[in-house]
Amino acid sequence: MDTRKVVAEYRMAQWAGLMQTKKSQGQTVADFCQTEGISKNTYFYWQRKLREAACTQLATQGAEADVPNGWARLMPARTPGTESGVKIEVGGCLITATSETDPELLLKVCRALKSLC
Repeated sequence: MDTRKVVAEYRMAQWAGLMQTKKSQGQTVADFCQTEGISKNTYFYWQRKLREAACTQLATQGAEADVPNGWARLMPARTPGTESGVKIEVGGCLITATSETDPELLLKVCRALKSLC
């Protein structure tokens, strides 16, 4: 048994619990850190570690993995005989972007959708 791995997993679980507590209490990072007696640098260090671990886990699980709450799955739009692109669905609105899509237009559409959500 690799004790370092066990300790690392234990710490990750502890910090995941703390992050969940902070989220459920709706506190600011500063208030939460003061309440828990930790520095903001430590908080953000562990937040980064947890995000990296989540992204690594998603990457290793492949496309069939469940998407975490609050995240969106982006799937390439591939139709036989057509150029590949990206389909984005937000609140029932479907946007298909290809390499021919004007970036400024896509940016304006995304901003408009963001303002509606």
